Amino acid sequence: QVQLVETGGGLVQAGGSLRLSCAASGTIFSISRMGWYRQAPGNQRELVATITAGGGINYADNVKGRFTLSRDNANNIVYLQMNSLKTEDTTVYYCNAIIKSYGDGLRTYWGQGTQVTVSS
Repeated sequence: QVQLVETGGGLVQAGGSLRLSCAASGTIFSISRMGWYRQAPGNQRELVATITAGGGINYADNVKGRFTLSRDNANNIVYLQMNSLKTEDTTVYYCNAIIKSYGDGLRTYWGQGTQVTVSS
């Protein structure tokens, strides 16, 4: 049993900020990588930012300098601080994690998605 629960989506004006949270829970042995992807209708799901177990972070080019990914290891939570939001950031954001669980071994998991809408 592993579950990803996302919070923090909403409506914000261009230039504003939002913070997304993703909490992993369940029979977790270890988390190899955790982060965020986003997908608009008709588009491929694209990487936003991920963090590895060792702390290495990978950002998409179009969010570098604006978004910051961080992690609370004690509670299996990743945060995506989104600043200087643009209208083109509007889409559904999905938490993703590669997790080894006690029951299922190494697997990739997805959250249900949280809507981020940036208005002009």
